[in-house]
Amino acid sequence: MAIVGDRPTADVAASPEQVLAMARERGVQIVDLRFTDLFGMWQHFSIPVTELSADLFTDGIGFDGSSIRGFQHIHESDMILIGDPSTAVADPLSRIPTMLLTCDVYDPVTRGRYTRDPRFIAQKAEEYVRKSGIATTVYFGPEAEFFVFDEVRYDQSAHQAFYMVDSSEGIWNSGRDEKPNLGYKPRHKEGYFPVPPSDSLQEFRSELVLKMQEAGIEVEVHHHEVATAGQCEVDMRFKSLTRMGDQMQLYKYLVKMLARAHFKTATFMPKPLFGDNGSGMHCHQSLWKDGVNLFYDPHGYAHLSQLARWYIGGLLQHSPALLAFVAPTTNSYRRLVPGFEAPVNLVYSKRNRSAAVRIPVYSSNPKAVRIEYRPPDPLANPYLAFAAMTMAGLDGIRNKIDPGEPMDVDLYELPPEEAARVKQVPGSLEEALAALEADHAFLLEGDVFTRDVIETWIETKRKKEVDYIRLRPHPSEFYLYYDA
Repeated sequence: MAIVGDRPTADVAASPEQVLAMARERGVQIVDLRFTDLFGMWQHFSIPVTELSADLFTDGIGFDGSSIRGFQHIHESDMILIGDPSTAVADPLSRIPTMLLTCDVYDPVTRGRYTRDPRFIAQKAEEYVRKSGIATTVYFGPEAEFFVFDEVRYDQSAHQAFYMVDSSEGIWNSGRDEKPNLGYKPRHKEGYFPVPPSDSLQEFRSELVLKMQEAGIEVEVHHHEVATAGQCEVDMRFKSLTRMGDQMQLYKYLVKMLARAHFKTATFMPKPLFGDNGSGMHCHQSLWKDGVNLFYDPHGYAHLSQLARWYIGGLLQHSPALLAFVAPTTNSYRRLVPGFEAPVNLVYSKRNRSAAVRIPVYSSNPKAVRIEYRPPDPLANPYLAFAAMTMAGLDGIRNKIDPGEPMDVDLYELPPEEAARVKQVPGSLEEALAALEADHAFLLEGDVFTRDVIETWIETKRKKEVDYIRLRPHPSEFYLYYDA
């Protein structure tokens, strides 16, 4: 019996010997070696199974780190991948029998772990939790939403810019000649959640869940989300920090691959549609010590302990900086606007989805008590996002940061004078990067994040994303200004 996540399963291996045995038993022909670049893209290269040996888990295999985003310069390009046997899994969507193996990145000169490897940062965060004495485990349960479209087209050049997405489920196609048009297209903000045929992706999501289970991922629920045009959500059972980072990468891969197999296209962009809800990655989280949920107190607000309230205080206080990692794109801030269930208010509340921190009250079971941090979106690098949230929460506990009183009201309907007193998330990636530049000491504790990682993140995001958007005319500017 081997381990995937935190539970035993017969379909993966836990040691190099079991990986080799699994490859033989499953008739594996290709081994796909995977790792994550600094900005969250899953990278890979493949070897024939004849090259798979125990050496892969000790000596590793080389690759060019200078060609990977956020990694090495050209004069120091050689890097090493060493496989983690506990991550080996048969790819449920490959036509050729393929084993997926998540790897850690090493420096070939020092033979030590590479500081810009996001998975290493996640592992250091978990170790910091243990060494803090506060807890032994931090659990995450992200809800990563996505859209499934029938088509996407986009282009950007010196003299033109456009994008177009389309879906047979989109309400804008209610009048299209589809020979015949059968209707059943969810209106804007009404996709949550009528049964088929309005929900045209029920069978797709059910197939996705089965493929995820084949890959060792425990799934709790799937459903259509609020937006029209194929917005979906599949929720995974909570896992420890690094394991959930591994699962998020696998989950996003399976979503995109299955969509392609159905001649559709999936995106985790936070805001691909104007005028409808965007896609978030609400992150449920809790701290445990020796099997006891530290966030539970039967007498606390929403059954929260004082420790949990301090954790919330850390999240809220550091949110402007956190957003540089958990909402890391310019598109993220098209989603973080009032009126679309967006968590723009830096307060906490039970049940209230307009608050940055929500405390679910579906159950009073001590094991189910947790907090939900809502600003993240699924374009975040999961390893860095989970690690950053953990460090902010621990800083709140260590410094006993008071989150203030909960706000159990409709925050969008507050009188102007009261609304003005409620702090909000940054309005742009540029603001979030500036906040990170000013507030990152909590991330450096325990050498979890390094200055090099933070400086590289800020510099690259500013040059490659903020400036890229800032310097180009926007199509809507022609609508507003061309004839002025």
